[in-house]
Amino acid sequence: MNDLTKCLFIDPYSKAYYEDRLFDRDNRVLNRDDSLAPFIRLSEMVTFQGGSIHTADCIPQQESLEKTFNYYSLGVLNNYDKFRTRKDVRLCAFLIFEPPVVDPRLYAALPELTAAFERVYLHNIEGDGYSLKGVDQSRLRKLYWPQPHKDVLSVYWNCEERLRRIVMINGNHKPALSNGELYSKRIEALAALSKFGTVDLYGRGWQKWWSRSSMWFPYWQHRGTLMSIYKGSCESKYQVLSQYAFALCFENMAMKGYITEKIFDCLYSGTIPLYLGAKDISDLIPENAYIDCRKFASWGEMHEKIMGMCEAEIRVMRTAGRVFIQGVQGLKYHDSLFEIFHE
Repeated sequence: MNDLTKCLFIDPYSKAYYEDRLFDRDNRVLNRDDSLAPFIRLSEMVTFQGGSIHTADCIPQQESLEKTFNYYSLGVLNNYDKFRTRKDVRLCAFLIFEPPVVDPRLYAALPELTAAFERVYLHNIEGDGYSLKGVDQSRLRKLYWPQPHKDVLSVYWNCEERLRRIVMINGNHKPALSNGELYSKRIEALAALSKFGTVDLYGRGWQKWWSRSSMWFPYWQHRGTLMSIYKGSCESKYQVLSQYAFALCFENMAMKGYITEKIFDCLYSGTIPLYLGAKDISDLIPENAYIDCRKFASWGEMHEKIMGMCEAEIRVMRTAGRVFIQGVQGLKYHDSLFEIFHE
């Protein structure tokens, strides 16, 4: 196990985070809803232990004879190759956050990635949703999506005046692959639930019929309905969630182990997640903290169930979510970067 008293460099998924902006607490755009908190905590821990941490654009272009630069990639395929022949750069880990339906190139590159990096982190190591052909499985590690908080956000969680309605906060996208995608399920659920007049949609791009993300059949089939429930983008997910009793919480893909920030956003805000995503969700998050959409024969049946819940039932589910966030299982996600950079 490595300590953190070394030169660590992280290659972020966008150049917007270059020049160490990945660790910029005060950047209101990049750190929206505290999304950079896991990297900021990591930076503080590394600095406290006497090491240094920067974004990978800060690696000197000239090879060093005195230092070793420990390189970590957040899913960037086109950058690490230039470091493979440098004796002063150690390719420590490659982290795959996106599922195959978003970026299939990452999974097609797994044989090469496991040959180049000491470790590759992804949502499951069993090959659910992708192929293990040619992959060095000994280098695969389970990824726990880093989360910003280890407790609920009281200012939002404590909000009692909530609409007995359903909200969804998602941008308008279409999948790169169709197998296992849940983008169309989001649209299907919104269209079905709109008939009851109890669902609202927030997020970017839904109104842009001319965008590439809108160029697929499910969007156009239900565009009128989507526009009738669309409330625009939102500045804070937590603030919007805190106004609602329930939230449609669909991952991008139904894949084992694939849990992102979406369900955590709900738990932080005290909103009951109506969840669809990880096939093994009950092994990862207690079943009494969310509603599993797979258990209903129709969206109408689910709607009847949740609208019939009494306040006591809702409080029990909200409390179960808080207990999970505060507990050992929740800390796996909160502290996941420490584990990755310590290994």
